[in-house]
Amino acid sequence: MAVKDALRKLKLHFVVVDLGEVDIMENITDEQREKLKVELFNSGLELMDDKRAMLIEKIKNVIIEMVHYSEEAIKVNFSDYLSEKLNHDYTYLANLFSEVQGTTIEQFIIVHKVERIKELINYGELNITEIAWKMNYSSVAHLSNQFKKVTGLSPSHFKQMKDKRRSPIEEIGNQISNASGSNNQN
Repeated sequence: MAVKDALRKLKLHFVVVDLGEVDIMENITDEQREKLKVELFNSGLELMDDKRAMLIEKIKNVIIEMVHYSEEAIKVNFSDYLSEKLNHDYTYLANLFSEVQGTTIEQFIIVHKVERIKELINYGELNITEIAWKMNYSSVAHLSNQFKKVTGLSPSHFKQMKDKRRSPIEEIGNQISNASGSNNQN
């Protein structure tokens, strides 16, 4: 909405407004670009011109969508899914992500999966075995090991805590600690 409002304010005609992307029908001047930047900034948004930065954001958005907003069990290989969804070779995506973000795609996925697991534990609707299946872990032990590496707690200890701290989605991955320990099922 904020993006559409900013574009209308500048009398720019747009074809598509999608998550993170806008197709503007006309060529815009440097002055219009600057005004758009200011309008978006005032709404808490940012105009991204850098194709690499835009691709990094797309990678993050695809992962976040898959881990946090998909109601179905995650049963796909993330590398294949990212490659297909973003129309780039996974090796290229992985190298770019690591270079720019200072962490791997796998580590980013792991911390998001752990945050989703926290959410599912908090809901209390699924047991750990069902959560492991839903999140595509090969076993409860694998889920527990990754959870403990990221949080320092076992899932059962986390469940018993009164103050179950969770991180806002937009902050996850910006504070990746030693969330290593990945496998091909991520």
